This record gives sequence, C-alpha cells and structure tokens, in this order.
Amino acid sequence: MPIGVPKIAYLITGEEEGTWVDVNGLYRRRVLFLGQAIEREVANQIIGIIAFLSIDDSSLDHYLFINSPGGSLIGGIGIYDMMQGVKPDVHTFALGVVASMASFILAGGTITKRLAYPHSRVMIHQPASSYFQAPTGDFVMEIETVIEVREKITQTYARRTGQHHVIIWCDMERDCFMSATEAKAYGVVDLLTV
Repeated sequence: MPIGVPKIAYLITGEEEGTWVDVNGLYRRRVLFLGQAIEREVANQIIGIIAFLSIDDSSLDHYLFINSPGGSLIGGIGIYDMMQGVKPDVHTFALGVVASMASFILAGGTITKRLAYPHSRVMIHQPASSYFQAPTGDFVMEIETVIEVREKITQTYARRTGQHHVIIWCDMERDCFMSATEAKAYGVVDLLTV
C-alpha cells in the first residue's frame, strides 16, 4: 500500500456531488492486500476493512491479494473467520510466498475463486507457539490449546481442499512447500492465472 492515505474524489452514496475523502481508492473497489507478516494490528485492519466494506455494500465481492510469510495464529484465524462470516464472496490470490497462516487465509477464499499466480509458492505447516517464553504451567495449557487449534486447522484444510484429514496432518508435520500447480492439485487454490 502507498505510504500515507491519498485523497481521492469519491461519490458517497446519497450525495449528488463527489467529495474529496481520505480513503484508499483500492479499498472502495474491494481490493485488499496482505503483504506482510500477520500481526495483531495487520489482522485487525484486514478484519475491519472487510467488515466495513461488507456493511457498505454486501453485493460486491472482495479481492484479497496475499504475499505473506504468515504469522499470528489467532490473527490469521480471525481473518479467516471474518471471510467466512460476510455475505460477499472473497476472491483470494497467491502472489510470491504465501506461507503458514497466510496459506490458511488463501484456502479460506470462496471456493472456485481462489487463484495462484504462476510463480507463487504456497507453504503449509503445523501451528507454532511461543511456549518457550512462558512459565511451565502456561506451557502445558498452551500445548493443549495448540493441539486443539491444530486439529481445527487440519479439519478446515481437509474440508476446503478435499484432501483426507490424515494427509493434511502428515503434510503439516514439516514445512510443505508447493508450486502454484501443486497448490491447485492439492486443492488450496482452484485456478492458476495466466
């Protein structure tokens, strides 16, 4: 995204004359970018934009372009849940590297509307935790939570890709990189762009 927020002429619904507003024109066209690690702030921005645009006009589809190394487990699940909870279809596009939670978001796009560019790479792996920084008691509780979340993520990947639960579970044991063609065959995306 550009640095700063440019002013653009935009006709606000119900107004007869266009006004200059502080808004990113791409957002109004439902074009969103996830181009960095998924952290709390980034996840909140994406979730908020999807919510706002869905309320503004639920008849227009969203287009989410992803080039991200992944990141926050909870932030990624939050974006995924918002995508599932809105009426408009969410088209997802893989650009560059789409790894970890970013690949989960990619797979969360509307089925038949998940695309990968030819040179993109998709990577799935098991959810990670920051348990090494926690006291022992927290460590045990967090392990249980991570196992529970891993099971939910595995089930979701299986449902959205058509792969068997066991295959997903085994592939997530290590970093599983896929080319765009392999990601399509696996079911993470539906189409390859030209």
